[in-house]
Amino acid sequence: MFIAVELKDAAERLLNRREPLLAVLKFEALNEKLHSLREQLRDETLWSGNRLDDAQRLQRELRDLERALEPILKGQVAVDNLRDIYEFCKTSELSETDEAAWTNELMQAIADTKVVLDDLELQAFFSEPMDANNAIVTIHAGAGGTEACDWANMVLRMYTRWAERKGFSLDLQALQTADEAGISGATFRVIGLHAYGYLKAERGVHRLVRLSPFDANHKRHTSFCAVDVVAELNDDIEVPINEKDIRIDVFRSSGAGGQHVNKTESAVRITHFPTGIVVTCQNDRSQIKNRASAMAVLKARLYERMQDEKRSAMERFYGEKGEIGWGYQIRSYVFQPYRMVKDLRTNIETADVQGVMDGDLDKFMETWLRAGKPRTRS
Repeated sequence: MFIAVELKDAAERLLNRREPLLAVLKFEALNEKLHSLREQLRDETLWSGNRLDDAQRLQRELRDLERALEPILKGQVAVDNLRDIYEFCKTSELSETDEAAWTNELMQAIADTKVVLDDLELQAFFSEPMDANNAIVTIHAGAGGTEACDWANMVLRMYTRWAERKGFSLDLQALQTADEAGISGATFRVIGLHAYGYLKAERGVHRLVRLSPFDANHKRHTSFCAVDVVAELNDDIEVPINEKDIRIDVFRSSGAGGQHVNKTESAVRITHFPTGIVVTCQNDRSQIKNRASAMAVLKARLYERMQDEKRSAMERFYGEKGEIGWGYQIRSYVFQPYRMVKDLRTNIETADVQGVMDGDLDKFMETWLRAGKPRTRS
């Protein structure tokens, strides 16, 4: 059967992409680990009362591993399907009508396989040790007063919607409401496979330009907020913290809540003197649980700070971030006089402002990952 040169080249390129991807993604090692976890979970003693924590941890690992392997297996199925159709088209003698039908089948298989392999290729960019972990995200309102606080609240909503789209859970740990509108800051965990791998692309200053709803003259205002992202640490990573280096304060939770939340000193603030890092957690009724959560966030930030010291040549947004304003932004969101969201590192832009604010952020994150994580510029 005659196959157009462009279809032949496209099919062969896709068929040749699978094996290198499997090697980069360490498919064989992941598959062996999957079988090992399943064997461990079959151990009846694992489900006894004093080992339930281990059982739950293994179940979480198995679930995350199955999610990691799912696109790889899907890619294998797509490639095998493409190979079968391609080989049939090359070797069969068909009528003109059947040849046209099978050409369409081949074109569809090429398109489907490209989508699957492109998605699979993205996983190869999650190469850093912490990329598969949950993420701890902090939002700070910057220059712009009430406008900036309202913008920070909009950014919090944007990431909430993004997490929902990805099937991730979002656990709000601390929220500081502003006097007039919006929030001055927020800290939350995003729970899901590769949450940190995706969200590390969002680290930096986000700028908004719009006609202010808080200005009686309805003038155009520019507002800023900073987004900071660290990876939640695995249990096997130790970050030593000297008790003399920290101060733990307890206070009443602020904002919306029930009778218990606002009437007892359940909120916890931990100050780390050597670095000046301050962590607050008030999402739980239990002071003990809030303290444990705050300590986990502090350890994650200290660990990331240690890693940053090893990568001092890179521009990062930890420690002294400088002014949250001009010269530090990674992305601009323009509502008026025109509508556009543009990433200033990769030059990716879109006019679908509402879609972005509803959580359609993958195009920015994925382009940043594929571009080799270029440095922030003004």
